Amino acid sequence: MIKVMHVITALGPAGAEIMLTRVASGMDTSRFQNEVVSLTDILDLADRMRAVGVRVRTLGMKKKVPNPYLVMLLAKWIRDSKPDVIHTWMYHANLVGTLAARLVGDVPVVWGIHHSALDPRFHKRRTMLVNRICASLSRKFPARIVCCSEASLRIHRDLSYAHEKLQVIPNGFDLEQGKPDPAARASVREELGIPANANLIGKAARFHPQKDHRNFIQAAARLRKQVPETHFLLCGEDIDWQNSQLVGWIEAAGIRDRCHLLGLREDVCRLFAGMDIATVASRCGEAFPMVIGEAMACGTPCVVTDVGDSASIVGETGIVVAPGDPVALAEAWRKLIEAGPEVCRSLGMAARRRVQKHFALPTIVERYQSIYAQLAAGTSEDVPSSDLSQCAP
Repeated sequence: MIKVMHVITALGPAGAEIMLTRVASGMDTSRFQNEVVSLTDILDLADRMRAVGVRVRTLGMKKKVPNPYLVMLLAKWIRDSKPDVIHTWMYHANLVGTLAARLVGDVPVVWGIHHSALDPRFHKRRTMLVNRICASLSRKFPARIVCCSEASLRIHRDLSYAHEKLQVIPNGFDLEQGKPDPAARASVREELGIPANANLIGKAARFHPQKDHRNFIQAAARLRKQVPETHFLLCGEDIDWQNSQLVGWIEAAGIRDRCHLLGLREDVCRLFAGMDIATVASRCGEAFPMVIGEAMACGTPCVVTDVGDSASIVGETGIVVAPGDPVALAEAWRKLIEAGPEVCRSLGMAARRRVQKHFALPTIVERYQSIYAQLAAGTSEDVPSSDLSQCAP
């Protein structure tokens, strides 16, 4: 039995956290035993982990208060649990987990990187500092550095991370959980109180400047003038009618009667399956947006901005536009709408096949298991080259 301790900054409903949940849930329990340590008390996904037999603990760190005692406490937990491998997820966990592991001894550590470029306009100086520290430590301490995208690998290689340790394992998707659902189109429209034949364009993302909801709203206002019957669905953290900034943009655009703000949802796959078009409108900071793969698995064509690996993910099954260009975004939507339902369905099924070929969860989980097994056995194989850049359209 190979024991893996995962250390992550938080267990909130975000990309890396969701991917950790999927990996731990999908691993072979006859070969691997997982434990998760969250640095903070954000534990939204903890019940999902416990439901599949994964122990979850939290150090209770405060975001703005470094606490050396808690690093020593984590070292004690490592010493008591005796993991064969430690997998840390994201910058702060990479640093804290590595320091704690070094206090214990020579436990191999895998770093996980789920960012692309850090922009000082949107990211905290503390995060950027931790990133630079990790770059300086990368040659000595981690055994492997796993990036979730080609863009992430390139950027961190250029930041002087140890290039010989870098590899890409893309995000993976459960094709049974996310799949086409013919009933979703009608049920989502019934829930929203919109006509059964209305076009529905959606975006699932937390409210954050890099997600660029303003770009989405400006494009929506432009499209409404061309295709008035179109409706727009937005969901995610802080995406509700209490968000005065978001509501102000919507009202200024004159599309309040066409926008549906749903907040955090547990049925995102149903919502994607009920949309005509899914959208990522981000301006920066993305590595491998989870929502693209989720929408594609549901058979929904995507219009995405050219950030991170978005263009490589959709290939020729969707449309890629420049970030921060609402005119181009609205034109891409119009093009798909005018192509007609049959073309959209064909693109959507091609998108699902693309996920099956390149991003199916069992394949991704096996790649992680292979790393853990190699490191637990003390073997040192060459870091494999990524296959994402080789994805055929």
